[in-house]
Amino acid sequence: MSKTNSAHINWIIAATSFGFVVSQLDVTIVNVALPKMGENLQASVSGLQWVVDAYALLFASLLLSAGALGDQLGARRIYIGGLILFAAASLGCGLAPDARVLIGARAVQGAGAAMLVPPSLALLTHACGDDMKLRARAVGLWTAAGGVSIAAGPVAGGLLIGWLGWRSIFLVNLPLVAIGIALTWRYVAETRNDGGRHLDLPGQGLGVLALIGLTGAIIEAGARGAGDRLVLAGFGVGLAAFLLFLIVEAWRANPMLPLVFFRNRTFSATVAVGTVVNLSYYGTIFVLSLYLQQARGYGVLAAGLAFLPLTATFILSNVTAGHLVGHYGSRLPMAGGFLLAAGGYSLLLLLDAQTPFWLMVPGFLLIPLGMGTGVPAMTTACLGSVERKFSGTASGVLNTARQAGGAIGVAAFGALAGGDHEGIIPGLHTAVSISAGFLALAALMSLLWIRRG
Repeated sequence: MSKTNSAHINWIIAATSFGFVVSQLDVTIVNVALPKMGENLQASVSGLQWVVDAYALLFASLLLSAGALGDQLGARRIYIGGLILFAAASLGCGLAPDARVLIGARAVQGAGAAMLVPPSLALLTHACGDDMKLRARAVGLWTAAGGVSIAAGPVAGGLLIGWLGWRSIFLVNLPLVAIGIALTWRYVAETRNDGGRHLDLPGQGLGVLALIGLTGAIIEAGARGAGDRLVLAGFGVGLAAFLLFLIVEAWRANPMLPLVFFRNRTFSATVAVGTVVNLSYYGTIFVLSLYLQQARGYGVLAAGLAFLPLTATFILSNVTAGHLVGHYGSRLPMAGGFLLAAGGYSLLLLLDAQTPFWLMVPGFLLIPLGMGTGVPAMTTACLGSVERKFSGTASGVLNTARQAGGAIGVAAFGALAGGDHEGIIPGLHTAVSISAGFLALAALMSLLWIRRG
């Protein structure tokens, strides 16, 4: 790493974190605004659902392409372009006159978000060079910023809506993006790719079709039923596109997803672990939101404030994770962190409609403590398993798997909770049992498959 990058590494972390913050914040901040949006825009329930889903689908579908584009054209160029696109789409969301325009703007916003995550990780990796301790610290802080923004989304949304109305949750992105662009322009150097890779248009198209088909079918299955013709068609198209995607990627000279990556046991393990970790977390948080508001009768702001223990613990554990990975490598922090999170999920089995809040707190502390330790270690292991020039592609694969896992978790666990009051408690118990099992499996996979050191 150059002396300039060494002197400005904190500014580089800050610059790349702004993009991650806005992309993750808009995953959770929108949920608390949906009733106000529906009232103001006269949107149906399905229309409001697609306000959320349009962002998630485009975000997950284009992450892999964004990573490949960053490797090909330069991560800094793609990152700044993503910030500009995200700001323009946020303005469109804030000024949307009806639900259709809002849904379209949310889709564009998701595309912009996809251009922020893999390039920002690639820029951090290049800035840190071969200094593993510095890379672990940088990734830990970057992850902390995203984790805190996800946890703080409901609280921030409740406050903004109460003071300025629902449109403010989109317009608040504009100053954040402006700061991110300014810092990136001033402090972050462009990456250089010597691999001569080209954009894989067939792979990109099939990858997008597969993710939209499969994820959209899972989402719609909750409302329409698994036997609905549209749901079955979505599964069929998604599976067919996924199989064709694998065939195309296996035979192309310059694939968007080099399948050779998966010959590396560490890379394969981190992608599998990332999928189940996000599936468990996003799905459980969704059900917990229903539990707090419907089974416990909390208001929107009170429910958001109930998640504050997660926010504080994510900050502590993410920062600590960088030091742990720097000293012990990724394997032990991953295994120990995910085992702690499994214990936190298990404690939530104690919850019922009359459980006092203080009994929720131990689980709310252990889950982010464990995940905040394990996820930065997982990300560092993934990036360290490939050549540095492919870091954008590797982070794109990891984050695509994580976002897809999160979408599946929300759809599946939401179906478990059901639409009535009586189904929430049993659904919550089933969801946290599955999550505890998945996190225990992730800990075991980390011990068996992640390289030592």
